[in-house]
Amino acid sequence: MNDEVATFVGPAIDWFSVSPIVVLLCGALLLLLVGSLTPQWRRGGYGLASAVIALIAIALSVFLWRDISSSGPKLLVGSALALDQFAVLASIAICSAVVLVSLVTSDYLASENADSPEIYALYLTAAIGGIVMAASNDLVVLFLGLETLSLSLYLLAASNRKRTQSQEAGLKYFILGGFASAFFLYGVALTYGTTGSTRLVDINLALNSYITVPRNDTLLLVGVGLMLIGFGFKVSLVPFQAWTPDVYQGSPTPVTAFMASVGKVAALVALVRVFVTAFPSRADDWGPVVLVLSALTLIVGSVVAIIQVDVKRMLAYSSISHAGFILVGLEVSSHRSSPDVGDGLIAIGVYVALYAALVVGTFSVVTVVAQNTNDGATSLDAFKSLGKRKPLLALAMTVLLLAQAGVPLTSGFVAKFGIIQAAVAVGSYELAVIAMVCAVIAAFVYLRIMVSMWSSEATTTEPFKVSSFSAISIAIAVLTTLVIGILPNLLLDLTSNLSQLASK
Repeated sequence: MNDEVATFVGPAIDWFSVSPIVVLLCGALLLLLVGSLTPQWRRGGYGLASAVIALIAIALSVFLWRDISSSGPKLLVGSALALDQFAVLASIAICSAVVLVSLVTSDYLASENADSPEIYALYLTAAIGGIVMAASNDLVVLFLGLETLSLSLYLLAASNRKRTQSQEAGLKYFILGGFASAFFLYGVALTYGTTGSTRLVDINLALNSYITVPRNDTLLLVGVGLMLIGFGFKVSLVPFQAWTPDVYQGSPTPVTAFMASVGKVAALVALVRVFVTAFPSRADDWGPVVLVLSALTLIVGSVVAIIQVDVKRMLAYSSISHAGFILVGLEVSSHRSSPDVGDGLIAIGVYVALYAALVVGTFSVVTVVAQNTNDGATSLDAFKSLGKRKPLLALAMTVLLLAQAGVPLTSGFVAKFGIIQAAVAVGSYELAVIAMVCAVIAAFVYLRIMVSMWSSEATTTEPFKVSSFSAISIAIAVLTTLVIGILPNLLLDLTSNLSQLASK
């Protein structure tokens, strides 16, 4: 036994390639250590430190992007992680969301007299889990990233101990998240039993190396189905979305922004990578299932949002609808015989990157509005006459809502147009039509919020305050939305190689 231990050689690690993860981990540990050993920092100190750490990770990710452009994608750490532009773009989106949410959270916690380093450390650890999920080339490593992300989100959802709704949201999320993880892990076990590997690339090789006559992939298909159910819970696909509006409404609003951005981006990118990399040979089996799930998710997310009266619940169903749009891109990737099959991955990458900034900005406005109501309400009534009380804030919210609706000259239009264009290119006309109709239906939801802001009479005359960090976060989100909407090639020219995933 001692000889075996002495001769064990671990995999080679390219530390620069995993530097964003290392920076986030070191930042989280330092933030907890220094924060616990020093007196209370000045207002905004913890949030600013978290934002700076995430900015360093973004800068390193940009350098990695340049290296991939010149030398191509590759596998890392014994082929457990993938380094390609698809993973790096997801990392940049995740870290950008951490920057914006940290700024908003700083103002939110200061108003609650509860500013502490723990929340920001959880943001950083959740980001680590999200990045590992997005870059995983191994189902076991993916599960570790999933649990790292999920455990952080459970704690964040229940972090406001003064509100019963927050505790309830954390408990609901924990219970349903545990079920989702169990489904996913059982699916991994069945897949391993069929193929003899948990590495995505090796699974694909194993499935391509033999042809059963008659074809009998029952065990494999059950495993793939269970993994899809697990992802469905995490991504809020219909019919696994029931937890989403309750958890979004009960959680502290900055945490809701974090879940809607980082949690959804990580889970969607991981879902796409698993199916495109490991199971392309079985696309005829999972493609129709994804088509049905995306159609149901689009319809339910758009229609049910109409009857909601709380803005956070409206945006929760809106996020479900956005997940349906992104799933259309995965369905596009199932058309292996089409020369335009790679457009699906490019459209997905663009969508998740733009969606992350868009949803954080929207929930940031909701956070500010809730802070200026006596009971922290987020109902439509809380937004009445916002255009008269704070016209710049109402204008920012209008821009973000128009972008979510997919109006031209906004980033939302670029994202949705790319998905629909990819669906049309491979012949998924029925899904493209459903997506366009649901986009029109969802626009009514955003219109209700805008009408409440600009046309309704005020229910209060109390002064309305917007803290500096929240204003910066909202301004960055709005600026990103408008710049990419007016000059989409700034992003589209950089993402032309997103479909080249690491395979060796």
